[in-house]
Amino acid sequence: MIERRFIAQKMKEHQIEEYISNNLRSVGHSHTKMLKTPLGEKIVIYASRPGLIVGRKGQNIKELTANLKKRFNLENPQIEISEVENLNLDAKIVSEKITDSLERFGAEKFKAIGHKIMEEVMKSGALGVEIIVSGKIPSSRAKSWRFYSGYLKKCGDIAIVGVNKSQGQAKLKTGIIGVKVSIMPPDTKLPDKVELIKEKAEKVEEVTENKAEKTGDKKDKEASEEQPEKESKSKTTAKKPRKKQVKENEG
Repeated sequence: MIERRFIAQKMKEHQIEEYISNNLRSVGHSHTKMLKTPLGEKIVIYASRPGLIVGRKGQNIKELTANLKKRFNLENPQIEISEVENLNLDAKIVSEKITDSLERFGAEKFKAIGHKIMEEVMKSGALGVEIIVSGKIPSSRAKSWRFYSGYLKKCGDIAIVGVNKSQGQAKLKTGIIGVKVSIMPPDTKLPDKVELIKEKAEKVEEVTENKAEKTGDKKDKEASEEQPEKESKSKTTAKKPRKKQVKENEG
């Protein structure tokens, strides 16, 4: 069946991505993409620090290609590394920052870490951000703390497609602390957003101006036609009493 082939291919891609993310920890790994080429499989790795992935004289990347070839039976894997443009808009990199800072400074400063990273994400242009830290912080009982700012969709198709989500774990002495990050980037197209086109607005203004000019011309014509009628009426009313005076004098 063709469907089974597609499912097996997607499972293989997911396993390769999971293997790469486990091997490339604390390197700023974001995500990977697999592309089929005539020469073989092309694997694109997106990371914040590509120099650490390559290593000295390309040793690390050579080892990674050899391991992928043996483990997943790839014919000719070609690894390409590309740098992430904006680090604060990638949920995977942000969650890795939070876990690294928690492991370095401890669970006592989790509030300062959460607020600082939330401000950095919002300054970079995100529409909304949500950070949830859960675990034994700061007491012996497990709790969950939520840091949020801006506008974030929670339901509908836009919450699945337009929101970048990621999870991470920080290993401390008190136990494992989970970190969930949700970011809505600035380029997401919301269904309830309305954009006005300038050309149409200008056309509407021109039409309204023309209408106003036409109505003004009509009013001027009506006023000019009414003026001679009024003058003629005033003349007739002024002549009548003069005739009466003449008749009285004759009498």
